[in-house]
Amino acid sequence: MPTPTLRDLTQRFERTGRIEAILLRPARLAPVLSVAQALVEPGRGLIGDRRSATSRTGDVAQKREVTLLQAEHLPVVAGYLGLPFLDPARLRRNLVVSGLNLLSMRSLFPDVRLQWRLGDDVILEITGTCEPCSLMEAELGEGGYNAMRGHGGVTARVVAGGTLRVGDAVRLAAQPGRNPSTDR
Repeated sequence: MPTPTLRDLTQRFERTGRIEAILLRPARLAPVLSVAQALVEPGRGLIGDRRSATSRTGDVAQKREVTLLQAEHLPVVAGYLGLPFLDPARLRRNLVVSGLNLLSMRSLFPDVRLQWRLGDDVILEITGTCEPCSLMEAELGEGGYNAMRGHGGVTARVVAGGTLRVGDAVRLAAQPGRNPSTDR
């Protein structure tokens, strides 16, 4: 078997991830709503989230339709802040995902677009990192902004919409000419 290239390795994932929470932000500073399911639409993101109020077109406008947070980072950020637990709603991201390294879900190569299937219908493409904003200092207390740096999650655009549910699997969607489930 030939040694895999970096290009090959960046498209191999041992595990399937899982949606742990779906969070909607109805307005900029309004309390976050935790829901069991949500409708996701291209150009709008999660229906009911403040960003879904207007439809967006074009690559730049669609880069931040959905935000994702790494579930495994919550105890790390809580530890930096001296907290026993950190409710993900305080961090104001849409989806909390476990089991996958979110940063690795974005392709390193401009000619390769990794698309991710969430549940049965929704397909997302990771577009970049989601850096914390100054609100994290107010929400988490002194040092909150720096505790979140490197742990703010990622942004994504919606490729295909549908219904998303807590507990849904997150897996690499089949890329043209390849089957990720057999790439081990």
